[in-house]
Amino acid sequence: MKALIVGVIENSREEALESVRELKELIKSLGGQCVGYILQRRYLPDQRFYVGAGKLQEIKLVLQGINAQAVVFDAFLTPSQVANLERELNLKVLDRASLVLEIFSQRVRSKTAKLQVELARLTYELPRLYGGGDELSRLGGGVGTRGPGEQSAEIKRRAIKRRIGQIKRELEQVKTQRREQRKRREVGHIIRAVLVGYTNAGKSSLMRAITGRQAPIENMPFSSLDTLTSARVLSGELKLLLTDTVGFIRKLPPELIESFKATLEELTEADIILHVIDISDKSWFEKVNVVKSVLSDLGAQDTPVIYVFNKADKVVSSPSQIELLTEPAFVDSKAVVVSALKGWGIDKLLEILQEEGMRLREVGA
Repeated sequence: MKALIVGVIENSREEALESVRELKELIKSLGGQCVGYILQRRYLPDQRFYVGAGKLQEIKLVLQGINAQAVVFDAFLTPSQVANLERELNLKVLDRASLVLEIFSQRVRSKTAKLQVELARLTYELPRLYGGGDELSRLGGGVGTRGPGEQSAEIKRRAIKRRIGQIKRELEQVKTQRREQRKRREVGHIIRAVLVGYTNAGKSSLMRAITGRQAPIENMPFSSLDTLTSARVLSGELKLLLTDTVGFIRKLPPELIESFKATLEELTEADIILHVIDISDKSWFEKVNVVKSVLSDLGAQDTPVIYVFNKADKVVSSPSQIELLTEPAFVDSKAVVVSALKGWGIDKLLEILQEEGMRLREVGA
């Protein structure tokens, strides 16, 4: 799929361009290709087309000169905006939510994650069934009658609502089972740590470096979507239970946050959060704020955090130079610089985890 990206500059142009670059990677991860992008500065989106009428005409002219099969908007579009745009452009129109949901649908493996993604997709699709029925109902007869299009849309809505209810009940059972599992695991001296971070920050690599768990590692957004938990003995009777979670991105679809609460519940019950940051990424500071915002939305803002600045091997050539990389002034908690790929700094990270685990034991004693 060759796609044209359309975005809006809400704050700075550089911030908009960074979001476009991320969207390019998302398109690429689906096997597609970005053939260009168009930006417009707007303070409020147009209710009909998201972009203004003049910009819409510019998009039409650009599409005449490129071989694009779709237009991807770097935003969350309303159902009516998608319908209006597809009618005007005569092309498939996707927004950020539909693109991310497609990636998740293709990547998830576990039964629970599949249920969560299905719930997110159905929640996203349900309101988009409204509107089409009114147009199609014109095929019907007199006043007060329903046409075949409206009847079909209503049948689909009811089926989706039933399936959503069924999935929510199944996920509630998953939550209950996990709570029981956690209770059984809590017998003994155990600390629970959760890996969070922007997508492609190296969480799976860090999981492997700490626990030896062979998690899939690929250099692309959302390479690992299934939650993994593995254990490591730190010292004596103190054991670390480490859980890897899905990576975050800018403008994460709200449907995904809501549907993944069964998985992200691990965050709210963790003793420690390991916030993994790609130190070689020039825009890492903005991405840290994205992750912090999501953690706050999930109610995990008060959990102790250890900032793990990963991928040091892309910045320095040897482990002895790690000490030259000072932690940024914003860090209001413990921090460590590592290379999960090379194993640099992992011993120091384990020491910090050991110290934090001992402190938690003393507090809980």
